[in-house]
Amino acid sequence: MQSQNFEHGERSQAPLEKKQSGLWETIKFAIVAFIIVWPIRAFVAQPFIVSGSSMVPTFENSQYLIVDQISYRLEEPKRGDVVVFRYPNDPSKFFIKRIIGLPGEAVSIDGSEVTVETVDGEKITLDEPYVKNESKNNFRTTIGDTEYFVMGDNRAASSDSRYWGNLDEHYIVGKAFVRLLPLHAFGLNPGHYDYQLTETTE
Repeated sequence: MQSQNFEHGERSQAPLEKKQSGLWETIKFAIVAFIIVWPIRAFVAQPFIVSGSSMVPTFENSQYLIVDQISYRLEEPKRGDVVVFRYPNDPSKFFIKRIIGLPGEAVSIDGSEVTVETVDGEKITLDEPYVKNESKNNFRTTIGDTEYFVMGDNRAASSDSRYWGNLDEHYIVGKAFVRLLPLHAFGLNPGHYDYQLTETTE
């Protein structure tokens, strides 16, 4: 009889031990996943969901991107890059815009025409086929040594350097590296544009 009671006691402990073992395996998996994923998100790449219409038609609302955070540790941002950055007036918010002007340059906007004066003194009018919704501005600014001039492709519906100033480099998170969703728009380095620069003569 004592033997029978002992056997019942052993069987009653088994489900508890199995449950504890399963919980510990889940905890270990979560720890390993955190160790692997956190450095990637902090230093290499992270997801970003487009919110708003400031980059239409290049990027539509709710598109899902992967942002490359490591390239700008190795090289400087280039004109035409699409970058994600913290909004200078509220760093808790993230914006996505296109780099138009580089450090040390001057940017002039006459109506919808954008002209860049490079550090070498060349005046270049930008060809911008990605802009479908133009706006009219009369504007000029000089860019500091650690700053960039950024604008949205949807010029009439974009809050950008025209309104809140040049973007300091320390606010830049990274550049658009992959567009994952929607699947029909999947692509690498989405939105990047290599300008055909033509010097303006006066």
